[in-house]
Amino acid sequence: MIPKTSFAMVQTARRTLEPRDLPIPDIGEDSALLQIEACGICGSDYEQFEGHLPAPLPVVPGHEPLGRIVAIGDGAARRWGVDVGDRVAVETLISCRSCPTCIRGEYQRCGDLRVYSLISVSQPPGLWGSYSQYMYIDANSIVHKMDPSLPPQIAVMFNPLGAGFRWGVEIPGTGIGDTVLIMGPGQRGLAAVIAAKQAGASNIIVTGLAADANKLELARTYGAHHVIDVENEEIGERVRQATDGHGADVVLDVSPYATKPITDAVELVRRGGTIVLAGVKGYKPIPDFVSDVIVGKEITIKGATGVTSSGYRAAIDAIEAGSASLAAMHTHDFKLEEAELAIRTLAREIPGEESIHSCLIPEF
Repeated sequence: MIPKTSFAMVQTARRTLEPRDLPIPDIGEDSALLQIEACGICGSDYEQFEGHLPAPLPVVPGHEPLGRIVAIGDGAARRWGVDVGDRVAVETLISCRSCPTCIRGEYQRCGDLRVYSLISVSQPPGLWGSYSQYMYIDANSIVHKMDPSLPPQIAVMFNPLGAGFRWGVEIPGTGIGDTVLIMGPGQRGLAAVIAAKQAGASNIIVTGLAADANKLELARTYGAHHVIDVENEEIGERVRQATDGHGADVVLDVSPYATKPITDAVELVRRGGTIVLAGVKGYKPIPDFVSDVIVGKEITIKGATGVTSSGYRAAIDAIEAGSASLAAMHTHDFKLEEAELAIRTLAREIPGEESIHSCLIPEF
């Protein structure tokens, strides 16, 4: 039986999360209600917590929802091919579906785009994020059915792994024999290693800080051929050695806030290569950025934000096939009421704790 309210953690100010009981809405013809099994935590959660993302407070955070359908309208059931009891992964983005951009198939660029976790509680029905026991699924959402036998902590990795496939393979066109340089060994960097290896990359290089030693070792287990500690090794020399002086075909930056990886990427990508920028820098300018190098080397630079259906589908297929040992990446489970602790642990604000992938597991 569906309760009348859902326990949720609501962000009310910068670095402030408050427990609340929010009303569970009636479900119409084209919408659904999700009982959350797990909500993944990533760097965007920290950015929202810190106030760097434009969230209209108060808001229920959480943009990586995995759960089971507990109520659904007939129209939604027909459109999504799911029904009550099915486990689904819900895409983060909600587009209008009718503007010229959406019609071209570029729904991630919709001018009227909405994002789960960034919609105010004051906008009905309020349950727009997965730091909650239940979440509303909007009619314009995209959902993907998932194997119900998988542990939720593993199944919920559809989101970071989807980013790995989209940012590390789909956007740059990574293929067989390519050299891929991945800057940042967090969960999305590690996911990009998995994706690049599956795409046939023959030389995968991952960079990180001295504090990332465990993550860099994990990158090796996922298929990285070289790892570089940029605080104790000269990145340019190491990459030139690893690529016989040619540079990388693809450079993916998923490092947070640091700007030097951008200028390093321009230096280390090969002539005619592609750089994908996915790590946000807090809108800081890039010192020593010389655009003439881009011109002279004919470099392609692409931005990446969010994941689209093709990336999610590739990730879900990989998870269900068991093609990578994702359990090694998962480090922490937290209760809903521990959401702040989960975020601060990921941000290395808790002494002695190192998180790679973690998630919130609601109690009922």
